Amino acid sequence: MNNQTAANGKRQSLQGQWSTRMAFILAVTGSAVGLGNIWKFPYIAGENGGGAFVLIYLLCVFAVGLPIMMSEILIGRRGRRNPVTTMGIVGEEEGGSRNWALVGIMGIIAGVLILSFYSVIAGWAMSYVFSTASGTFVDADAAQVKLIFDELSGSWKISAFWHTVFVVITVAVVAQGVQRGLERLVKILMPALLVLLLVLLAFSMNSGYFGQAVEFMFSPNFSALTPNGVLIALGHAFFTLSLGMGAVMAYGAYLPEGTSITSTSILVVLADTGIALLAGLIIFPVVFSYGLESDAGPGLIFQTLPLAFGHMPGGVFFGTLFFILLSFAAWTSSIGMIEPAVAWMTESKGIKRGVAASILGGFTWVIGFGTVFSWNLWQDKTFFKGTFFDNLDYLISNIALPLGGLMITIFAGWVMCRNSTSDELSCGTGLMYKSWRFLARYVAPAAVILVLIEASSGGIVSDYLAKIGD
Repeated sequence: MNNQTAANGKRQSLQGQWSTRMAFILAVTGSAVGLGNIWKFPYIAGENGGGAFVLIYLLCVFAVGLPIMMSEILIGRRGRRNPVTTMGIVGEEEGGSRNWALVGIMGIIAGVLILSFYSVIAGWAMSYVFSTASGTFVDADAAQVKLIFDELSGSWKISAFWHTVFVVITVAVVAQGVQRGLERLVKILMPALLVLLLVLLAFSMNSGYFGQAVEFMFSPNFSALTPNGVLIALGHAFFTLSLGMGAVMAYGAYLPEGTSITSTSILVVLADTGIALLAGLIIFPVVFSYGLESDAGPGLIFQTLPLAFGHMPGGVFFGTLFFILLSFAAWTSSIGMIEPAVAWMTESKGIKRGVAASILGGFTWVIGFGTVFSWNLWQDKTFFKGTFFDNLDYLISNIALPLGGLMITIFAGWVMCRNSTSDELSCGTGLMYKSWRFLARYVAPAAVILVLIEASSGGIVSDYLAKIGD
C-alpha cells in the first residue's frame, strides 16, 4: 500500500483505502452528518418559516453542495495524498503551479480550528446523555432547565472535562488509521445512528403533533421567507456537507478506482439531507406538543427539548436516546475534521499516525479552552464579533470554509482539463458531466461568492434583495 503508483500508472494513497464503496459512503456521510443536521438545521428552519426554507435549502444542496462535493472528491482521488500535497501535485499537473497547495493548508487549519470549538459543544451533548438518563430534567420548569445549562456552560472545569473526553475519543479513532479506525467506527455508528433516528421518529409520530410538524416543514409559506433566509439556506447547504476544509478531499484520496464519484456523491447528499429532515420531524412534534417555540434558536437543543422531555411519558428514555444520537453524529463528524491534518503530518513530515493524531489532538484541545472560557471566565472579554468563540466561529464559517469551497470548485471547473475531470467522474461527456461542469463553473462559485459577500459585509446582499422585493 506504500507504493506511490499502481499497475495502471495512477497514484495510490499512502494511508490505505476504503474496503468498499459503502464504507466510503458511510464515512463521508458520517463526516457530513453532525451537529449541523440535528442541532442547527431544525432551529434555522424554525426561524425562517419552515416549508419554504426547506424547499430552498433542498434546491441549494443539489445545485451548490453536490457539485462542490463531487469536485472535492475527484481532486482527492486524482492526487491520492493529503489535501495540501494533492492540491500542489494536481495544481502543477493541470495548471503549472504548486501554489494551489495553499488551499489545502487553509482547509486543514480550518478543520483543526473547527474541531476546537465543535468538541466543546459535542461535550455538552455527551454531558446531557447522563443528565437526561439520571432524571435531571423530570418535571423541571423553564427556569430550572436554563439554570442546568448555565451551570454546565458557566463552569469552565465541567466544560473542559467533557471537551477533553471528546477530543480523546476522536484522537483514539483517527490514530488507528483508515480501515482499523475511521472505517470501523462509521460501520458501527452510522447504522446505530439510523436506528436511533427511526426509534425517535416512531416516538414523534405517536406524539399527536406529527401532522403539524409535517405541515410546518413541507407546506411552503413564502411570505415568511426573507432574502436573508434564502442566503441562510444557501450557506447551510454548503456547510452541512463538510465542504471546504479538506475532509471530503482526504476521504476521496482513499476511494478505490472504479467507484462512481457521481452516484456516490448523490447518495451522500441524499443521506445527509434525509437525516436533517428526519431530525426536524423528530424535534418539532416534541416542541409543538408542549406549546414551545419552534424558532428557539441554538437553545432549542439544550433548553427547549430537555424541558419537553422532562414532562412527557417516557421522556427520560427517549431524551437519553436523542442525546446519544447527537453525540454519535458529532463523533463521526469530528474524525473528518482532523484526518486531513494527520494525513499531512504523516506523509510530509514522516511522523507516525498515532503521534501525529496525538500532537494535533493536543493542539486542538488547548485552543478549545478559548471556547470553554468564552462562556464563563472570558464572557465579558469581547472584540470585533464578540467573544473568542464568536470570532473563531465567524472566521471559519463565514470566511475560511466558503473561500476554501470557492477555490476548490474553481480549480475543478476551470483549472483542471476536461479529460482529467471526466476521467475521475467516469461519466464521459454526456448530460451528467455537462451538468456538473456547468454547476461547478458558474452556479456554485456565484452562490458561494454571495455567501462571502453577505457574511463579510454585514448583510448587504440580503438588504439589497429586500429592497428589490419592496
